[in-house]
Amino acid sequence: MIDINYELYKVFYHVASTLNFSEASKQLFISQSAVSQSIKTLERKLDQTLFIRSTKKVRLTPEGEILMRHIEPAMNLIQRGEAQLIDAASTGGQIRIGASDTICRYFLIPYLERFHKAFPGAHIKVINQTSMKCAELLANGLVDLIVVNVPNNSLGTDAAVRKIRKFRDVFVAGAPFESLKGQTVSFARLTRYPILMLDKNSTTNEFLHQVFQQHHLDLVPEIELTSNDLLIDLARIGLGIAFVPDYCLSSLGDGLFVLDTEEKLPRRELAVAWNERLPLSRASAEFLSYFQNEES
Repeated sequence: MIDINYELYKVFYHVASTLNFSEASKQLFISQSAVSQSIKTLERKLDQTLFIRSTKKVRLTPEGEILMRHIEPAMNLIQRGEAQLIDAASTGGQIRIGASDTICRYFLIPYLERFHKAFPGAHIKVINQTSMKCAELLANGLVDLIVVNVPNNSLGTDAAVRKIRKFRDVFVAGAPFESLKGQTVSFARLTRYPILMLDKNSTTNEFLHQVFQQHHLDLVPEIELTSNDLLIDLARIGLGIAFVPDYCLSSLGDGLFVLDTEEKLPRRELAVAWNERLPLSRASAEFLSYFQNEES
């Protein structure tokens, strides 16, 4: 095992994060020459070139990218430990939650309100990302808990998952598709209409493509967005048929209806997940307890 001072890895992390030696020196409160010397020392000890330097930009070598994939979670773990020490010494604590904007709006807000009322001094940080991206945040130690759609192939083996609510996805349409109202529409027939759905970085997109493939159908969406609310708005003005979870239906209002499909879509579930390898903060454990008695 190579004996390398932690400070060298700390310097590497800041340079790799910013891809800028000057910015890294500001974050570390040391001179730019000290940053450069630290990187040279680390490269010599590892016998690897970690950065490609030019007058205009800095970028990681393949070896540098490999090292960064290991250093970043380690740095996040250290920062997490520091945060939990502060948490233990304070009356409020903090909690970092990852969830999509849809899950936040239609599911999570009552739980956040409950937690805030019970612990008004606690700091709550909510990071809005897709369910796939939330899984990455959890794996890298950037959040304490995530609330996501499952199945989710991005969840790692270290993730503990508690299923909390079942739901079903639905197709909704507006006035231009009124002729479909009251009919039972097959998936094959749906492929002839403009489909509006979440983009490729979502579990919903992956799920619907898999369902159609199981029926030997190719799905080519007309529009892909990052927001279910926008999909509903576009369906309302007649740009297509939107594919959304049924817990969003409270926002449909007038002018939209749910299509009845010949093939029944499998149910999915909302789940809360946390990293079993990392200790939960006091605030996170309390928030997690809110889901003890939910539907499984």
